[in-house]
Amino acid sequence: MFSNGIRFSVSDLSPPTTRILPTIYFNRVDISLYDVQFDDETGARIPIPVSITASVVAALLRFQIICEDFGVPKHRIRVIATEATRTAINADDFLAAIKSGTGLSVELLFKEEEGRIGALGIASGFSEMQGFAMDLGGGSTQFTWLISKNGNIRLSPKGSFSFPYGAAALTRKLAELKHGKNEHDADQAVAEFRKEMLANIVNAYHSMQVPQEIIEKAKKEGGFPLYLSGGGFRGWGYLLLYINQVGGRHYPISIINGFSAQRSQFEDTDALKHVARNAREIFRVSDRRRLQVPAVAFLVNVLAEALPFGIKEAHFCQGGVREGILFQELLPSIRKQQPLEVGTLRFAPPSVETIHALLLAGIPAPSKTDGRAFPQSISSELLSSFVRTLYVHSSMSKESASTAALYSTSAGLMSSTHGVSHTDRALLALMLEERYQGELPPREVEFKHSLRSILTAEQVWWTRYIGKLGLLISEIYPAGIVNEAEPRVVLSAAWSSHLGKKKNKLGLELIWSIQKVKKDPMKLREALENHISVIHKVGKRKNWIGGKDGWGMAVHVMVVEEDIV
Repeated sequence: MFSNGIRFSVSDLSPPTTRILPTIYFNRVDISLYDVQFDDETGARIPIPVSITASVVAALLRFQIICEDFGVPKHRIRVIATEATRTAINADDFLAAIKSGTGLSVELLFKEEEGRIGALGIASGFSEMQGFAMDLGGGSTQFTWLISKNGNIRLSPKGSFSFPYGAAALTRKLAELKHGKNEHDADQAVAEFRKEMLANIVNAYHSMQVPQEIIEKAKKEGGFPLYLSGGGFRGWGYLLLYINQVGGRHYPISIINGFSAQRSQFEDTDALKHVARNAREIFRVSDRRRLQVPAVAFLVNVLAEALPFGIKEAHFCQGGVREGILFQELLPSIRKQQPLEVGTLRFAPPSVETIHALLLAGIPAPSKTDGRAFPQSISSELLSSFVRTLYVHSSMSKESASTAALYSTSAGLMSSTHGVSHTDRALLALMLEERYQGELPPREVEFKHSLRSILTAEQVWWTRYIGKLGLLISEIYPAGIVNEAEPRVVLSAAWSSHLGKKKNKLGLELIWSIQKVKKDPMKLREALENHISVIHKVGKRKNWIGGKDGWGMAVHVMVVEEDIV
């Protein structure tokens, strides 16, 4: 039960998908427990009205019935309440009414606990992270530093610092400071309040014992990364997404978790306030959120000034108190699992490990002479996820397989996988689209270009190469089954500086070795030689990313016969 609304959800924490906190039911009731505690005429604080209490009880009773439908036992239902409930004048009566009407006990999160749980919720949305975590609710905002690595999470030993600077609370406070005053006096009152906010955030920064590794990284990179959750910040994130999706811009992914904004955009408060005032419709931004945008902008401006070295970038996440409550129940061994790997487990072909090893064999090891290497930004976990999903769209027609694969990580099968960055979503989608020969109808070509635009040219080139490698592997093993005693093919790859007609081009050599036999009922050599051109074309200069002067390398492909068993 948050300040701006009450959210109901049913999550499945059973293996093997525990790490990604699958949500099998979600609903939100638009009851603002913060707003109802203020008299519309005088602005004075009042108890939660009896009518609102009755509505909350009715909503909880409906949720209990839904839980029965999903087979959730009553003792597994938890009701969590935050700032608005905790500070209500009649909090005890409100909680007693819920207990009497539903039989459910409400767990009140205290300030420090709310911040810690919220930080865990943020951590659930990323494989690893290091920076400041902030949760902007309606009544308060929580602030701490957080390091998450290998399933272990470190927070400030001072806990999370809580301020009464929630989106709704700040909106009301700024209105009160200006009410009944002329412009000069109103500006002065707001300036004094800003000084107070600034001092409080600066004091919190100096009190939370920020690790030197976070500080040194901020010095080196020009600012701290922020990891943001809560309705107020999510609204800010959706405004940024809107700006990046209109006026000729086509940012391709509309999932808030994993969306990132650089300092220049994040701190452009005037642009976001203008959009909130004038845009007719903004995806996922309600009228209430629009009214709160000036208050969030006020907080962003103060925050940018308060942090030494400034803000480098902001990462938005879906995780908050709800996800934090669930994430804290998980063992470190579960937390450290890679979300995309977990989310693709159900699609794995029978010989997934062998096919994964075959794919990796097609990638050259780092060069010991000239430093050439496969980009670290395309992780082994991402490649294993590609192998797991190599066949998932194979039953579709040629007309739809590439398109379905292209949308699979942003609006399809894997879109709900919690904890995946937009970069990884784009990489996997492009690899899968290339695996189905990369053929798209004109309508979808623009979306493909948009996905490419959030990656580097090097990353895009490798998605083409890996995708085509996957295409050939699926041609050789169409059922995803490999007889390890009699493999049909062995792969090897190496860097080369002697490719092309003049033997002076940089690139890589890919060798497909097949078993030397007198009879070849599969016509394997013929099949391979008919398809190797798709990889060879990736290395053609005209197909480099950015054209002939763009990023790419030559690819020389050979098929040889030898004893491979």
